[in-house]
Amino acid sequence: MTNIVRAGLIQSRWTGDKESMIANAVAAIATAASQGAQVICLQELFYGPYFCQVQDADYYSYTEQIPDGPTTRLMCEVAEQHGVVLVVPMYEEEQPGVYYNTAAVIDADGTYLGKHRKNHIPQVKGFWEKFYFKPGNLGYPVFDTAVGRIGVYICYERHFPEGWRALGLAGAKIVFNPSATSRGLSEYLWRLEQPAAAVANEYFVGTINRVGVEPLGDNDFYGQTYFADPRGQLIGEAASDTEEEIVVRDLDMDLLAEVRDLWAFYRDRRPDSYDSLVQP
Repeated sequence: MTNIVRAGLIQSRWTGDKESMIANAVAAIATAASQGAQVICLQELFYGPYFCQVQDADYYSYTEQIPDGPTTRLMCEVAEQHGVVLVVPMYEEEQPGVYYNTAAVIDADGTYLGKHRKNHIPQVKGFWEKFYFKPGNLGYPVFDTAVGRIGVYICYERHFPEGWRALGLAGAKIVFNPSATSRGLSEYLWRLEQPAAAVANEYFVGTINRVGVEPLGDNDFYGQTYFADPRGQLIGEAASDTEEEIVVRDLDMDLLAEVRDLWAFYRDRRPDSYDSLVQP
């Protein structure tokens, strides 16, 4: 019998307030779970606007502690209620004045497993992230969950192949890439980079984008959330580029062994020749 993991991605638009964003996410998780999803990922900074379009310290108020904050506690309850693994991207406060762009990972029994802090932080027009986030300091963790080993790589990090590979070397079978990325800047890369990462690292990639134009700037978030398999092929269609959508797809985990036996990229790596890659 095939070994299928049914996975879900939640593509949303900004509603205008944190409380309704959280309520909508909880409802979307319930819908995805009702469709059989076993693991579900929300979009980058899921409960807020993409406030990095401006530089305004008022948005520090969106921070919460992880795992001791209210949203992580709520999502632990939601995960247990539906028996699903959750990847929950939030704005984390480690201590006053020290903030990270973070994703919490929660197992299907409601257990908090850990978090990934975004390591690569952009500072370009409309994406003023260094104003808000300290670079991550937890490396590239992989989490043992009810659906197997999963990893997280947040938005801008997708442009850096080293982290994708680190997650593969640590045993990730599915890597989630929650994002907030706009039509004018990166759309031409959207269906290139993540499928290429899935091929190069021989795992599944689930990549999420938000939709809509938000009041803080002119970034037009173009959605097109999708899953890519380790052959680089999209699993079903990508989501709408303008509307909210819940994407649920079946990932055939037996394909991983088939592709790895065929291409053997991990066998043929030459780490002994890569020293120059980590020189400043």
